[in-house]
Amino acid sequence: MPSSPVSEDEQGARQADDERYLRARADLENYRKRAAQEVERRVGEGSDRLLLEWIEAVDSVDRALGMQPSDGLRSVLEQMEAILTRQGVERVGTAGDHFDPELHEAISVQESDEVPDRTVLDVARSGYRRGGRVLRPAQVVVSRSGESSRREQKPGRDRED
Repeated sequence: MPSSPVSEDEQGARQADDERYLRARADLENYRKRAAQEVERRVGEGSDRLLLEWIEAVDSVDRALGMQPSDGLRSVLEQMEAILTRQGVERVGTAGDHFDPELHEAISVQESDEVPDRTVLDVARSGYRRGGRVLRPAQVVVSRSGESSRREQKPGRDRED
């Protein structure tokens, strides 16, 4: 039995069906990817919230150690920090670092000619990051050289208003 030739209309309809099928399949695949990314994002946000609560507890133990040093409390703090490390969390912000607005929140500026401009002089509260994302910026005191503050004063103008 000879096969009948496919008319141009049938061929055009078949191509249109094939295109719709491929488009629908691509849409479905894109939806699956977006849904997976959304789930991953939400899981990460939940994990970050839990880690931030844990970080608050670490801060409390750290402050308690500052008020009254204790070997027992120090070992508890070390265990807590080890847990954070296992979760991929690292502490950011130490004295001597160059000020980075992505990692640090300046709470004060002090003039100092002893260190370069925009150097972290003191850390009021440690910051933390996990991977490339900052969970909490470090609150720091930043240096400003005496020269840069003198340059900001305009000649002939008194700073006392």
